[in-house]
Amino acid sequence: MRQIVEGSLLWQPTAETIEQANLTRYMAWLRENKGLNFQTYPQLWGWSVTEIEAFWASLWEYFDIVASAPYTSVLTGRKMPGAKWFAEAKLNYTENFFRRPMSDQPTIFYQPETGPLTEVSWSQLYEQTAKIALALKTMGVQPGDRVVAYLPNTPEAVITFLAIASLGAIWSSCPPDFGERSVLDRFSQIEPKVLIAVDGYYWNGKPFDRTDVVAKLQADLPTVEKTVLVTKLTDGSATALENTVLWNELLTTTPAAALAYEQVPFDHPLWILYSSGTTGLPKPIVQSQGGILLEHLKAIHLHLDLKPDDRFFWFTSTGWMMWNFLVGGLLNGTSIILYDGSPGYPDLNRLWRLAEQSGMTYFGTAAAFIQACMKAGIQPNRDLDLSCLRALGSTGSPLPVDGFQWVYQNISTDLALESISGGTDLCTAFIGGVRLQPIYAGELQGPSLGAKVQAFNEAGQPVINEVGELVITEPMPSMPLFFWNDPDMKRYQASYFSMFPGIWRHGDWLKINQRQGCIIYGRSDSTINRQGVRMGTSEIYRAVLSLNEIVDCLVIDLEALGQESYMPLFVVLREGVELDDDLRQRIKRRIREDISPRHVPDDIFAVDQIPYTLSGKKMEVPIRKILLGQPVEQAANQGAMRNPEAINYFAEFAQRLKKKKS
Repeated sequence: MRQIVEGSLLWQPTAETIEQANLTRYMAWLRENKGLNFQTYPQLWGWSVTEIEAFWASLWEYFDIVASAPYTSVLTGRKMPGAKWFAEAKLNYTENFFRRPMSDQPTIFYQPETGPLTEVSWSQLYEQTAKIALALKTMGVQPGDRVVAYLPNTPEAVITFLAIASLGAIWSSCPPDFGERSVLDRFSQIEPKVLIAVDGYYWNGKPFDRTDVVAKLQADLPTVEKTVLVTKLTDGSATALENTVLWNELLTTTPAAALAYEQVPFDHPLWILYSSGTTGLPKPIVQSQGGILLEHLKAIHLHLDLKPDDRFFWFTSTGWMMWNFLVGGLLNGTSIILYDGSPGYPDLNRLWRLAEQSGMTYFGTAAAFIQACMKAGIQPNRDLDLSCLRALGSTGSPLPVDGFQWVYQNISTDLALESISGGTDLCTAFIGGVRLQPIYAGELQGPSLGAKVQAFNEAGQPVINEVGELVITEPMPSMPLFFWNDPDMKRYQASYFSMFPGIWRHGDWLKINQRQGCIIYGRSDSTINRQGVRMGTSEIYRAVLSLNEIVDCLVIDLEALGQESYMPLFVVLREGVELDDDLRQRIKRRIREDISPRHVPDDIFAVDQIPYTLSGKKMEVPIRKILLGQPVEQAANQGAMRNPEAINYFAEFAQRLKKKKS
């Protein structure tokens, strides 16, 4: 395959792909039922963000939303925050989930790290969801109560979520690799009534017992009245946990019954997700039953182009919004694939073998996993039959051009590589896949329907072919209802609307080109500003990580008011590699040639690891604060870190900087 650069054409949809695409079918439906004739995706998108009431109403009709009471208006006021969607409607998320006739066809494929691939059928999923819902109701769970899950990515998590939603209660989750403090920082804010927890999990072939953590959660969450224990390491017979019932016992002793769907308003809370919490307590983000239902149907059906015969996978945990998004695939009648364990055990081909074994058609992952596969030099299509795959999704951070090239060289030349961008805040991708359009290296295909995404300059004006702040200028149904325990909406306002009043500012740098292709340049609050030239950190990472000797890196711009500019680069080296003068010069030369002389770091240092949040984000902003002199305990919440020990190096580095200046 030829060497590609940013903007190189990599994939074009065939006439058959376009004809069979769900977007094409939706456009035909609009033509036949609404008299709307769109020839291109940009035309359709333009209508969806201009006539937003008509667009979202069309989705309600197109997807035939099951509701016990109709809506009286689609949108009451185009304001952010405060938009009210589908007033007076009554519905239930889980009822729309189980709207199809139950069958013995598989709906969930489940692969634990230490066991075989198993299946759960639609009828089994319904039966077990109904039993857990009845058991929770017997425990006193009512609409609006919070039920929290300390569970891995397993069928039990999906069943619990659906049962909770059927009751009108509110779901919230953390994976078992989160420690006690991290879980309490989240769950203690929302005062849960019931805790569903696991006794342990496996990672890299090793068992990790979590019963001690569960006991501490019981002790420190005084509102929890009952605990349900899912057993993965033992049979649970020896548990000393109080007020605890075993999951398997619930399924055995609870009588079979039909699901009773609590009818709730469109804007009734469905779940509480959390911000990363790197600089304080995580923000509890509340999203609605109706908003998520419509948004996920739109995203899964129209943008990921999934159909009932697809098998949809995303490598995720219950602590990342992509788990919620993955479960949303079932709304479409699509089967989903769950994997619980390390993606690198026993080697980095693990998930690609799962793709072959399960007949996976859509492989979703983080950009970091693709880069890890690329760095390791694996070639999955050489050893495995991946012909089942027709699309690959990447998110979490910008996918560099060489990541695009690796996929098309080592997975398939004939699949849609959909790099997508969104966030926990809306639990969706507002930029991403458009199966009707070509794919270009380094670009996201375009803004999603109903998402009026623009790049704003400092004056608050939309720009094309310039890097600006990523904003959303019209409301969307899955935007947060509110933050829990934020009655005056101050934290909510400060998080999204402080820069441009009434405009959602997401906190990323974005460039939109003439063809509506989008390029994300990283977080705008961790911007590199050298000699007046602003740039996202992702461009520097792209250049540095193109060198095989470098496994990971972090760049921090310490330019601040009254201080001389200083920009260090921290690199994690491949095993056996030394950071000598030759490698330092090659790193600087690569940055100089690929980006600009202005963005060459002042110093380069080797570190053992880069600090990451629990959700896998580099901690650029907290590390910058530490290096500028802020105490560690004020700059970073170590309970929200995946590797809290990594921060020690940077705390010591800050002290050395301070001494150097004095």
